[in-house]
Amino acid sequence: MNKNHLITALVEKNKMMAKDARAIVDLVFKGFTNELKKGGRIEIRGFGSFRIREYGAYIGRNPKTGKTAAVKPKKLPYFKVGRELKKMVDGK
Repeated sequence: MNKNHLITALVEKNKMMAKDARAIVDLVFKGFTNELKKGGRIEIRGFGSFRIREYGAYIGRNPKTGKTAAVKPKKLPYFKVGRELKKMVDGK
């Protein structure tokens, strides 16, 4: 499922206009993004949680050329699946 599929599902299930559904989905995603930018955590019970993981600098290797290169520290979003979702996907 992508963003457009989610918007279409909202429109069909709730009998709403597409622009309103798009505004709702954009609002939710923007809220998630802003919270993660601030270093916060997002938890959706039964689904999972998002947080930022920080990685330190290291010396990497370009697999194409074999040359080494310094990789700067970075922050990346991390998702941890919730117990209920894990059970549903596993069919239990």
